[in-house]
Amino acid sequence: MVCVGCQWKLKPTETDATGKRIGLQRFDRIEILYLTTGDYSALQQMNTYFPTETRVLIEDMLHLGRVDAPEINTRFLYFFQDSTLQQMLYDVQQQYANMDDIEEQLTEAFKNLKEEMPEVEIPSVYTQIGSFDQSIVISGNSLGISLDKYLGADYPFYRTHYSEHERSLMKRDMIVPDCLCFYLLSVFPLPKDAQQEERDMHIGRILWVVNRLMQRQVFDTPYVAKAATFMHKHPHTSLTDFLTERQY
Repeated sequence: MVCVGCQWKLKPTETDATGKRIGLQRFDRIEILYLTTGDYSALQQMNTYFPTETRVLIEDMLHLGRVDAPEINTRFLYFFQDSTLQQMLYDVQQQYANMDDIEEQLTEAFKNLKEEMPEVEIPSVYTQIGSFDQSIVISGNSLGISLDKYLGADYPFYRTHYSEHERSLMKRDMIVPDCLCFYLLSVFPLPKDAQQEERDMHIGRILWVVNRLMQRQVFDTPYVAKAATFMHKHPHTSLTDFLTERQY
């Protein structure tokens, strides 16, 4: 497992201003090395090259305390010594040793997003390991993918902790649609005073846009169908207006 750190110091190329390329930053590789070996150099690289990602992980996702608190690194290390989490770290490493396919899908999807909504900024994207909690984390213009939430519908831990429907979405080919969905929700959030029907319609519009950007039917709900019907009748409506105007 030590060989996961072969390219630590070279972050992949980040998305440029035109959205031509998404380069996944493999924060998970350094994280796995530290959590499986306690390698202090890996911890140093987490704090040096991924300071924001490390803070978000430790403080906001795992709720272990402030990233600069005494003994926080030991607390972080011990948290993952649980046998279930150690097995998960190994399984993530095996399933996601190569993510070229995800990078290609992200590049295409965000290229489509930029063409449809040129005013929307393209995020930088990184991969990480959580503790079976959040799947996608948005912090400013940074988007984190928690690979522990995409180990497949039949993954043993999932079978005892998630419903069949939930497990059907916890697989590799849902990573990019989820990235788009959560990122669009961060850019076009639900109105604070929205009633349930309006909330459902807003989510339906987001999911319909994700289907369009993915160029395939990923999500299929009654509210997605309503969004599709509206856009069929109003083909010249921009996606930005569609996700902004409440009367839609």
